[in-house]
Amino acid sequence: MTTTEQQTRPSAAAKPVRWAADMVSTMREGARLRLDYSAQSLWRLDRVIDDLRREDTPPAALESVLRGFGAYAGEVIVRQCDAEWWASGGDHWIRTPDGTLWDPIEEARRCFTGDGSLRLLCRDAVRGGCTAERV
Repeated sequence: MTTTEQQTRPSAAAKPVRWAADMVSTMREGARLRLDYSAQSLWRLDRVIDDLRREDTPPAALESVLRGFGAYAGEVIVRQCDAEWWASGGDHWIRTPDGTLWDPIEEARRCFTGDGSLRLLCRDAVRGGCTAERV
């Protein structure tokens, strides 16, 4: 019997992995935007968030969308550098191999206010957090 990736991942990953997958499906069907879990796809999400901000969309109306965008960015980091999801008190973070905690869901909210970038968060996490040697 083979074990699937979903079965071997920590339980902290369950919700954000689902949120990310839902966002991939929603963006493909609704916005005709293909998200492939690559770092380059985060450029597109940053632009989508910029467009939503320019349209004066109320932040409360976007909470689940921003959560999905952040979860997607977190999954990009997880897949690029063997990071893992951590959860506590309903919050979810990414822990890179060097022990650094990253908050991609909050970064998506900061993007909406014009103070963040999912693309740059991923770049920083991959450059800095994924270089630790695995024991």
